[in-house]
Amino acid sequence: MRLWVALRMTIVLAVLTGLVYPLAIAEIGHALFPFQADGSLVRRGGAIVGSSLIGQNFSAPRYFQGRPSAAGDKGYDADASGGSNLGPTNKALATAVAARVRELRERNPGATAAPVDLVTASGSGLDPEISPAAAALQIPRVAKARGLGEDAIQALVRANTRPRFLGLFGEPGVNVLMLNLALDRLRPGGRPTGS
Repeated sequence: MRLWVALRMTIVLAVLTGLVYPLAIAEIGHALFPFQADGSLVRRGGAIVGSSLIGQNFSAPRYFQGRPSAAGDKGYDADASGGSNLGPTNKALATAVAARVRELRERNPGATAAPVDLVTASGSGLDPEISPAAAALQIPRVAKARGLGEDAIQALVRANTRPRFLGLFGEPGVNVLMLNLALDRLRPGGRPTGS
C-alpha cells in the first residue's frame, strides 16, 4: 500500500514540478517580458540578426569588434560556450594575449593601451559587451573606415553605453551588436536615417 502511495505522489509531483510549473512560468515570462523570453532577439528589416545577449564576430574595419571568444573552433559558438580555462600563469594564455595585443595595435594604429576585454576571452566566450574604454579605442578606426567624424561616432558610443545597475553595481558596458546596428543607421553626415 505504501509503495502505491509513494508511486502516485512521485507521479503527481513529477507532473507538477516537471510540466505544470515550467509551462506556467514560461507563459508568465512571455506575457510580462516577451522580448527577453524569446531570447532578446534583435531584428533588422524583419530578419533576425542576432541576440543582444550573445556576442558575435565583427571583423570588418567599419565595425566595432567585441571580446575575443574561446567558444568553439572559430569562436562565438553558442553550442560550445565556455572559456579557455587557461590560468594567468599559463604560457599559452600569455602567448595568445600577446598576439591579440599585436593584432589590436595593427587594426587600431596609434592605440597605446590595450583594454583587457579586447585581448582576453570572457568565461562564456559569448560576452556581448565591451567596456567604454574598449569602444573608445576603436573610434578612430571606425570613423576612418566609414568616412565619418570621430565626434559622431563618440556620440553614438555614449548613447549606447549602459550605465552601472542602479548607479552602483557592475561596470558600464557597450553592447557591440546594438552599437554596430546604430552605426549602420548613420548617414555620411553623422545623422541617423529614418530606420
